[in-house]
Amino acid sequence: MLLQTARSAIRHPAHATLTRAFSITPRVMGSLTPNNLATDTPVLSERPLSNAMDYAITSLDKIKDWARKSSFWPATFGLACCAVEMMHVSAPRYDQDRLGIIFRASPRQSDIIIVAGTVTNKMAPALRMVYDQMAYPRWVISMGSCANGGGYYHYSYAVVRGVDRIVPVDIYVPGCPPSCEALMYGIFQLQKKMMTDTTGRMWYRSY
Repeated sequence: MLLQTARSAIRHPAHATLTRAFSITPRVMGSLTPNNLATDTPVLSERPLSNAMDYAITSLDKIKDWARKSSFWPATFGLACCAVEMMHVSAPRYDQDRLGIIFRASPRQSDIIIVAGTVTNKMAPALRMVYDQMAYPRWVISMGSCANGGGYYHYSYAVVRGVDRIVPVDIYVPGCPPSCEALMYGIFQLQKKMMTDTTGRMWYRSY
């Protein structure tokens, strides 16, 4: 094999250069194989703590995330029959107040908006206006088939085929209409997502 490579190098010097380049590629790449390209490389916010400042900022991030998920104030934006199930979550059977979930009538006091029902083309600008008035950070829950993708009215000329065409959506709750348990599950998933926010730690590591 080596003799054949040497002969080809004599005949084609450029081929020898390419052969050397490809021969060192595995050593340069190291552990970057197809199995661990995306999984074994730590994200900026997942690197191990290296000093006391890392620990302090990470602890502050956890306290901040815990406070956010424990004071869950959604804006009331019921558009159709899904809103009835959303109201049912506030009733004594499920008692969302015990989880810190309190509906607010003003978007200025809300950090979450639950879009429950069919979004029409005329309602879309109002939805976007309410979303823009919410303070950052803000999250969106799309509740029901109509909000997720148009539902039964998907082919209607007057219906938006998915609320994610108007505002960015964090959690989709399927169903027509979804049950109260489904909405509560979506809320719990959003709370888990809130607990993974590491804004402070990522900001510190960037400097």
